[in-house]
Amino acid sequence: MTRKTACLIFNPVAGQSDPEQDLAQIRELLEPEFDLDIRMTTAEMDADEIARQAIADGAKVIIASGGDGTLSAAADALVETDIPLGVISRGTANAFAAALELPDTIEAACKTILGGATRKVDAALCNGRPMVLLAGIGFEAETVEKADRQAKKRFGMLAYVMAGLQQLRELESFTAEIETEDKVVNVTATAVTVANAAPPTSILAQGPDGVVFDDGLLDVTVVSSTTRAGAIAASFHLLSTALNENAAERDDVGYLRAQRVIIRTDPPQKVVLDGEIIGNTPIDVKCIPDGLTIFVPKEAAPPSAAEKLEGLPDLIVENKVVVGFAD
Repeated sequence: MTRKTACLIFNPVAGQSDPEQDLAQIRELLEPEFDLDIRMTTAEMDADEIARQAIADGAKVIIASGGDGTLSAAADALVETDIPLGVISRGTANAFAAALELPDTIEAACKTILGGATRKVDAALCNGRPMVLLAGIGFEAETVEKADRQAKKRFGMLAYVMAGLQQLRELESFTAEIETEDKVVNVTATAVTVANAAPPTSILAQGPDGVVFDDGLLDVTVVSSTTRAGAIAASFHLLSTALNENAAERDDVGYLRAQRVIIRTDPPQKVVLDGEIIGNTPIDVKCIPDGLTIFVPKEAAPPSAAEKLEGLPDLIVENKVVVGFAD
């Protein structure tokens, strides 16, 4: 039987395990069926560059192994290509796999890839850059910036908790104008998250009753807590509702779904896109339905759509007479 060919993009500095043992295990599991073209990420060559070069070289399957940054970067290169992506998570948070309901162990991930089943999920463009997971404005962006690679290597997931606690001491609110295809919302916020896909642990994306990654819509969550106590309470509530697949029911949390969203803030806020700081607001995010093909173990039934904005401070909602955007 002729083996399939696949490009394996491997990050040797991801996570806290032994990369040589991880690579040996992946090869042992996949090479009976795949002829692997193994390409390592480096400080000079990220996963998206490697994936694009592999595509140019004729690759028909891309497999990425590393942390969320590596997986998101590889996925970004595959948006709107129909080339399937195999995901082997070896990072600190493994949010990418959790968001798309994929296994987060090497053995289970390889079995999923060997199974050959694929599924199309949504992707998005944020200021023209591919987005698979989410864009965070305000609190989340500041937290991600504080959780550097060295801290994550030493403390794992605790690095994010420590960075979040530090950011709580510097909590600041801002005004946000959120424009969708049918309304313009003006509100005071401390965090705004636009999610295409997100795991329950991406707390600030969890306003709706589950982030749906194949409905052709973006999930927007607004958190407006202005005190540390309020922010902690809102975060705990969002985590609890996410784990129970319920919608948030606090006055300082709002959410909506849209095909496209433009967000402007005063003052400008930092933006984190799929785990990487990309600059400041404004952002323009557009959903790409069925934009990414991934290897999957099974189908997942999405929850129903929902919207809630009532209760947010300084809220002004203007319904648009004509569907469209003022670019």
